Amino acid sequence: PEPPPPLLSVDVTGLVSQFARSFVLIFPVYVLGYLGLSFSWVLIALCGLFWIRRHRVGKTSRLGRALAFLEDEEEAVRLSVPSADLPAWVHFPDTERAEWLNKTVKQMWPFICQFIEKLFRETIEPAVRGASNHLSTFSFTKINIGHQPLRINGVKVYTENVDKRQIILDLQISFVGNCEIDLEIKRYFCRAGVKSIQIHGTMRVILEPLIGDMPLIGALSLFFLRKPLLEINWTGLTNLLDVPGLNGLSDTIILDIISNYLVLPNRITVPLVSEVQIAQLRFPIPKGVVRIHFIEAQDLEGKDTYLKGMVKGKSDPYGIIRVGNQIFQSKVIQENLNPKWNEVYEALVYEHPGQELEIELFDEDPDKDDFLGSLMIDLIEVEKERLLDEWFTLDEVSKGKLHLKLEWLTLMPTAENLDKVLTSIRADKDQANDGLSSALLILYLDSARNLPSGKKLNSNPNPLVLLSVGHKAQESKIRYKTNEPVWEENFTFFVHNPKRQELEVEVRDEQHQCSLGNLKLPLSQLLESEDLTMHQRFHLSNSGPNSTINMKIALRVLSLEKKARSPDHQHSAQVKRPSVSKDARKSSFKPQVPISPPPDSNKPAPASPVTESDKKTDTAEKSQPPNASPQWPTDLSRSSSSLHASNFSYSPSHLSVKEPTPSIASDISLPIATQELRQRLRQLENGTTLGQSPLGQIQLTIRHSSQRNKLIVVVHSCRNLIAFSEEGSDPYVRLYLLPDKRRSGRRKTHVSKKTLNPVFDQIFDFSVSLPEVQRRTLDVAVKNSGGFLSKDKGLLGKVLIPLASEELAKGWTQW
Repeated sequence: PEPPPPLLSVDVTGLVSQFARSFVLIFPVYVLGYLGLSFSWVLIALCGLFWIRRHRVGKTSRLGRALAFLEDEEEAVRLSVPSADLPAWVHFPDTERAEWLNKTVKQMWPFICQFIEKLFRETIEPAVRGASNHLSTFSFTKINIGHQPLRINGVKVYTENVDKRQIILDLQISFVGNCEIDLEIKRYFCRAGVKSIQIHGTMRVILEPLIGDMPLIGALSLFFLRKPLLEINWTGLTNLLDVPGLNGLSDTIILDIISNYLVLPNRITVPLVSEVQIAQLRFPIPKGVVRIHFIEAQDLEGKDTYLKGMVKGKSDPYGIIRVGNQIFQSKVIQENLNPKWNEVYEALVYEHPGQELEIELFDEDPDKDDFLGSLMIDLIEVEKERLLDEWFTLDEVSKGKLHLKLEWLTLMPTAENLDKVLTSIRADKDQANDGLSSALLILYLDSARNLPSGKKLNSNPNPLVLLSVGHKAQESKIRYKTNEPVWEENFTFFVHNPKRQELEVEVRDEQHQCSLGNLKLPLSQLLESEDLTMHQRFHLSNSGPNSTINMKIALRVLSLEKKARSPDHQHSAQVKRPSVSKDARKSSFKPQVPISPPPDSNKPAPASPVTESDKKTDTAEKSQPPNASPQWPTDLSRSSSSLHASNFSYSPSHLSVKEPTPSIASDISLPIATQELRQRLRQLENGTTLGQSPLGQIQLTIRHSSQRNKLIVVVHSCRNLIAFSEEGSDPYVRLYLLPDKRRSGRRKTHVSKKTLNPVFDQIFDFSVSLPEVQRRTLDVAVKNSGGFLSKDKGLLGKVLIPLASEELAKGWTQW
């Protein structure tokens, strides 16, 4: 075998060239000093040199622009004017100007401002007051939206691939408002406000259904296809963030929360006629699901340098994948220009045309990550081809390409192909509740009636609903002081095997932290229903005698319909070139982490961690529970902590920015390539039968101390670990209390050298209350340390331990 390439390479030519340039600059200074001449000669020479260079550059530039203008007038104009300053109708021929619409908006702007002021005072202000006791004295003291109206820079009307009973418009909007909005919380003597707001993005407007009577349009739906660029100039923000209940926020996080409220699948629906069933418009069925196999890259740029650039290194690449506001982040491959991720993600596609698959590669650095290239693929091409397995050349960089396998999964309203789908993802044999999805569960939560009062008699509760399928959980918004709440929210769940899984619904009182009723619905009942859909009032168990909850539930089977192609068929997916600069893309795409996510952002995240999608080891699948937090408007870190299942909404402040998103195909740990672990499992299988613990066992003692208000974890020992090298393993144990995956939340034992049965006997604690810890999960991983620059670093085994046990206060010791 060929020896591995060195980690570092010295650029001898560059080193000599730099030395020569330095000598040429320093030698004349030395000669002047040696001859005793004045230093002013150096200044005169430098000024002359700069003048000559500037004159030559200007002349060359003028000549180049003239030649370019003769060859291609359009391209010459684009080069001379920054792309960000050009409206959308310049970039895209199918986008039209809308000056008549801008004149209309300008005429209507004073009346639009009146409507917005009423909205703030009559709707937003009472809602904020009722949200918390701390905000009971909240009020707007001044509302002035400003005289600068909203501008529409371009309009695109879709005429292909759309339903005949709808009209789809894309509006390129831009709003730079000199507004003044002042608010006050008298209880805390706090005043804050907004001086100006800027928002730029593409808003989609859907007019549907078209009807035969006036006003010809049944309803209007508004949303952004991707997160808009939003800037807010605050006043008194520091004072506002000192108020209890808001002290976990920041400027960046508030902007991200607002932006995600505006992005699909969140939408504003305005009915124009009473006959339109608004529930149907608020129950959108996705157009499809795209399964993204994020496989590998080749020939990436080396961004790491040493000795001020004289020594070139490699890169630590990772990828950010975005579909709408669904964002996934891959693991980081250290020191590799040809990384192999082999990860799988699944994302919902609500609107096409319009939505694209956006991928950016970065080199992880301690301070600022370097850009390695980007890619944008039109999902219409993926839908047409159904299956794409290609190498794509990266944009905005000099070299590099990315290998992707994209599958378009159609949502089928019948269960005819379910067995075939279960067989293709091997969900018919394993007993796991995670992995590749065979179906999509769509749920519209309408309302509840006759809920009990909770702990206190004759007092109305603050009800919310916890929804879970397997280990995936989502939470509704809170409705205050009512026993007949109306939510009107939409939720989606990826389902691994609907024949075996069930939907769990629990109505809870947020104020007293008690249950108001629950419901368990096997998904197999949906398989027997017409169109795999149920719409009815369900009676709640452990609740009042007449307590019901109204829901519409639909199941859709995810089917990959492969197209019949001729033998000589060749196709390459349409790669869309970015219309904005790299810096603008990075500023708008690179995610920020909201600490308090919007409770009604119902977008799915991936289901559980992985590598190869086609070769799944049953043992690896059974080794861990799945992970998903579909409710997050998936920021990187939100989807990354999908391991914590239903616990995601309780400690969002513990999430970190650069956490990878677990992929779906299997359940090995994130930071290691799982192929080595799979090979070791196969080696164990040769001649022997795998037991229940093929990777070994770990002995732990877990209990919660009510006096210290801490979770105590004692790591005793491990046994029968696998050998990571010929000399054995150097194991240590790493602990996280999910969803907190920050560095400060990590606990590690010492390293035991060259042993497969290490003894640690170390005690660790996590500061967390008993009610809180019962909603969280202990992530335990046994890893091999290896030496400095050693390749023998990796995962020996992993287990996730749910802490929702009533015996946690007593404690237990278990292998």
